Amino acid sequence: MKKTLEKLFNLDKRVLYFLGFIDCILLILYVLYVEHFLGLEPCPLCVFQRIAVIITGLIFLLLAIFIPKTNRTKFLSSTLISLSTLSGIIVAGRHVWLQNLPPDKVPGCGPGLDFMIGTFPLSEVFEMVFTGSGECAIVDWSFLTLSMPSWAMIFFILIGFYGIWITHKRETY
Repeated sequence: MKKTLEKLFNLDKRVLYFLGFIDCILLILYVLYVEHFLGLEPCPLCVFQRIAVIITGLIFLLLAIFIPKTNRTKFLSSTLISLSTLSGIIVAGRHVWLQNLPPDKVPGCGPGLDFMIGTFPLSEVFEMVFTGSGECAIVDWSFLTLSMPSWAMIFFILIGFYGIWITHKRETY
């Protein structure tokens, strides 16, 4: 067991970054499965969480290709990972908050995200989405008593720490 852990922690950074990318791909594949095969339509906040996962995955892929070696590039890498995962944490946190509001405090359902993007300026779309709507407060999927946005928040926290750990992990030669 100890040898296995040592091998895991001594993996090449390129492989570790690529594993972060694979994690993001698997999460997106799962939410697409939930949408297209289980029939659960994503609310606007779900869509923004997906965007944060995609951006985080792309950052991991870029870091797997261009491994940060200098302190400056390591700082930039950590900042990018932190910003993408923090944005996901904020959106998922807002979503969880809406889901835990008392029924009489839940905002009314608004127009769909496609309609908002086609009709309103982007700044107003963000404002309307983060104000929340009734469909974002519905919990129609849960696992171990946690809703999908709760699991998304846990994912963002873990993948954020994972990415920063890889970036600042010492190379063993």
